[in-house]
Amino acid sequence: MTVVLFTCTGQRVDMIDAFNEAGATTLATDTSILAPTLHRASSYALVPGFTEPDYIPALAELVRERGVDVIVPLTDFDHRVLSEPASREALAPALVLLPDRDVIENTADKYNAHVFFCEHGIDSPSTWLPEDLPDEIDCYPVLVKAREGFSGNHIYRARNREELDFFLSYTEVASMVQKQCQGTEFSVDIFCDLDSRCLNAIPRSMIHSKGGESIKGMSVRDPELIELGRRVGETMRLRGPATVQCFREADGRLEITDVNPRFGGAFALPLAAGSHYPELIMALAAGEHPEPRVGEFEEGVLMLRYYAQVVMKMGDDGVPIPLDRPLTA
Repeated sequence: MTVVLFTCTGQRVDMIDAFNEAGATTLATDTSILAPTLHRASSYALVPGFTEPDYIPALAELVRERGVDVIVPLTDFDHRVLSEPASREALAPALVLLPDRDVIENTADKYNAHVFFCEHGIDSPSTWLPEDLPDEIDCYPVLVKAREGFSGNHIYRARNREELDFFLSYTEVASMVQKQCQGTEFSVDIFCDLDSRCLNAIPRSMIHSKGGESIKGMSVRDPELIELGRRVGETMRLRGPATVQCFREADGRLEITDVNPRFGGAFALPLAAGSHYPELIMALAAGEHPEPRVGEFEEGVLMLRYYAQVVMKMGDDGVPIPLDRPLTA
């Protein structure tokens, strides 16, 4: 069976479960024994933090000892270090399912992404660095956004120049200023092969989100959104899963605000709609070349996320173990 090593797994039990059900041997890694994913995977390993010098050596040892076929990061945290050519070489023969380092830089920095979109004829909201702001801005409200961030952190809405100046002085992180889109928000979950061919693109509505993450949504068959996802994936030279976030404005234009080269928080929705993420990843790890199936998915699949938990008992050695009795009400 294909051995899939997941990094920075944290709470993403849904992803571990999906690969288990698809027949993969799952190896979850994290820095904490209390990460719930560790206790749902086929096996687990504790590793140093991704900023530590022995992070890649620790993963490389797991590749050798456990026969890892493919490495799939579940968050943005370790993308830069994993995408380094030296890291890929150290982790061989396992496939690191990420695009090249320059592509990671273009997605990690939201201003870099905006510049890339503009250079390639892809619509993106008007965006400026603080030092390049025009004297007059005619598109209030605008957002002061962290150039690198996640979960909606460090985003402030300014209705006029006075508020804009305040939030630029208030924020603690490197930021940019972007026109606030007023249209309908969508995400497109895409998957590209190792040659950056888009194998599928599944749009979904953003019915409700919390902290920048989709809580309720539905798959939609929208040819423009499907084509936008395909174009972005192939133009940016993405590999593996990614989410494209965009708005359809009143004039019909689709403006992209973000691209994340990883599984989206709403992973369960495109999976249920027919993305076949686990099977595609296992096929790539085996050296296969799946044919594109862009637009082949089930529309109207509704996702309603909720809280769940892994309940265990702390063992005498400080390692959680399964309960030896059923949970009581």
